[in-house]
Amino acid sequence: MKRLKKNQDDDNDIARPQNSETHIFLRDPDRKSGPNPMKLMGILVVCLMVISVLFSVSVVLKDPPSDNVWKASSETRFVHVGTKKGSEDDAFLSIGAPKDKLLNGLISAGFDEGSCLSRYHSVEYHKELSHKPSSYLISRLRKYEALHKQCGPYTESYNKTLEQLKSGHYTGPSECNYVVWISYSGLGNRILTLASAFLYALLTNRVLLVDPGVDVADLFCEPFPEVSWFLPPDFPLKNQFNSFNQESPQCYGKMLKNNTITNSKRLLPSSVYLHLAHDYNDHDKLFFCDEDQTFLQKVPWLIVKTDNYFIPSLYLMPSFEQELSNLFPNKETVFHFLGRYLFHPTNQVWGLITRYYEAYLAKADERIGIQIRVFDTGTGPFQHVLDQILACTTKENLLPEINKQQHIISSSRIQKSKAVLMTSLNSGYFEKVRDIYWEHPTVTGEVIGIFQPSHEEYQQTEKQVHNRKAWAEMYLLSLTDMLVTSSWSTFGYVAQGLGGLRPWILDKPENRTAPDPPCRRAMSMEPCFHAPPFYDCKAKVGIDTGKVVPHVRHCEDMSWGLKLVDHYDKL
Repeated sequence: MKRLKKNQDDDNDIARPQNSETHIFLRDPDRKSGPNPMKLMGILVVCLMVISVLFSVSVVLKDPPSDNVWKASSETRFVHVGTKKGSEDDAFLSIGAPKDKLLNGLISAGFDEGSCLSRYHSVEYHKELSHKPSSYLISRLRKYEALHKQCGPYTESYNKTLEQLKSGHYTGPSECNYVVWISYSGLGNRILTLASAFLYALLTNRVLLVDPGVDVADLFCEPFPEVSWFLPPDFPLKNQFNSFNQESPQCYGKMLKNNTITNSKRLLPSSVYLHLAHDYNDHDKLFFCDEDQTFLQKVPWLIVKTDNYFIPSLYLMPSFEQELSNLFPNKETVFHFLGRYLFHPTNQVWGLITRYYEAYLAKADERIGIQIRVFDTGTGPFQHVLDQILACTTKENLLPEINKQQHIISSSRIQKSKAVLMTSLNSGYFEKVRDIYWEHPTVTGEVIGIFQPSHEEYQQTEKQVHNRKAWAEMYLLSLTDMLVTSSWSTFGYVAQGLGGLRPWILDKPENRTAPDPPCRRAMSMEPCFHAPPFYDCKAKVGIDTGKVVPHVRHCEDMSWGLKLVDHYDKL
């Protein structure tokens, strides 16, 4: 359009000299008639200019932009005042290229767009997927969606299997089997455990049903087409969820301990409770053995309570090994793909995310996330934590050093801007870092903006507004270019996984002293399984499960934890 406008202006400029020159000719009544060399020269010049303009216009109009181009433009985020880190050519190309809102087939088409704006519009804010999902994963997700549609709440198959649950006895094979996820623990833990439960459902051909708790429906859109993933409020066992524990008669570990497990179809239970929380015992952990999975596969209803991202231990089970390899050829992409598939912020949360991003982050040349979780007792902010944050970000060249000798550093170059998004329950770290970069120029001349959306002071797991803000902040962190996270924090795990980011992890301080080195780069973007079993199911002895296969390693931030890695040959 700019080019067309320029041509129109050129037309006007050409017309004005022509009129002016004609006016001069008419003003001289004494001028003799007949050929005039100057007049002929002027006419020739004007004719050449008109021909040039007409030629330019014909070239432009010869191949006018199609309606599809303009249609695509309405679906493309054309201009942020600042662009993400990259070359100018990359920035130019990203402006006009429509983004794939289905994420290479990961997301199903056909949802009502207005009911969940984030599902198809998140691509306007996120970087592209770090890897392309496998065709096998995409086909399995479509098959799961068909199964969910067949077996979801209030379908004929669901009602039939529900009658078996109510009877308390196994009455024969069911065309639909279920895993029911109980809403438990903090928001970061719930996101990670939901992803774990869904993958387990995918591996065992079960349907995942979700206990909405107090706020799950307020935070996340429905991920599956047509049929809800939420457990109906009249589910028979729902009033027992809070009381389920290791001593419950339905608990699988308790049944093993008391030798009440039987392979007799006549005596099989219609439901089993799986206690996979951090305090589970050796009997509960046998869930991760193939022999026990053979029994559990026959039970129509599995009720799961967990606060662990237990996917790494699924990779140690021979019965799941090949299927997992087919689903995720790049092993560190498990949560990245599952997270982008399952977790779409509701419109209310999406409004929090997009308004904040546009107001504070969009215009920066580079965005850096710093997620702070302090486990020390007492009232912060703590100086050793602040020292560690500054040491990490400057040593790893995420943020520039400050110049305390000069008040202003002049530069003929355009100053690069960095927006730093800090998240913490305490506002003290944000205020101190903000003041440092306000009171002093940087040695590089870069302009640093420090921002923090909220400071709730303490975790309020059951408070709806608190969790909306927490979910919005996790998502905002996932939109950054580089990320610093805190050890042990599931909040940071969610952000790095959704964003496909391999973060710098702040090591846990000891004795209120900043560690040296202050941080280290994560091996992969995968979360850490904090409480894995250390057991060889075949040999029935304890082993180091972080040394069984090369792609399951101990975590950087928790020496006994497990995480998935990909480029293990380079570690």
